[in-house]
Amino acid sequence: MSIVTAMELTDFDADQLLLALPGTSLVIFTGAGCSACRVARRMLPGMQLPVERLCWIDAGNNGGLVERYEIFHLPSLFVVHNGAFYGELKSRLSEGELAHHVRLALMLEPDELP
Repeated sequence: MSIVTAMELTDFDADQLLLALPGTSLVIFTGAGCSACRVARRMLPGMQLPVERLCWIDAGNNGGLVERYEIFHLPSLFVVHNGAFYGELKSRLSEGELAHHVRLALMLEPDELP
């Protein structure tokens, strides 16, 4: 059972949606052949995280976003809050660690979306 809302974003709608969505979004880049990505897809929806939604992006089908976000490994996680970009999370897929890193990211100065 999912704790938060989940949505799939693409090259065509990601910017518009991320700029318009209120609250905190965890943006996750994944790939079909990535075993860690499959684990993330299974685990993240059930975690108690300080986010309103999970925004999944298939790296294999959205090259524009992959290039702009400079994705070099999968899964890659980013924090967006009220249309502002708070950067990449460097964290293991542990509920406590992820929650901590989301809170830390939100204390930084925001930037524009890539």
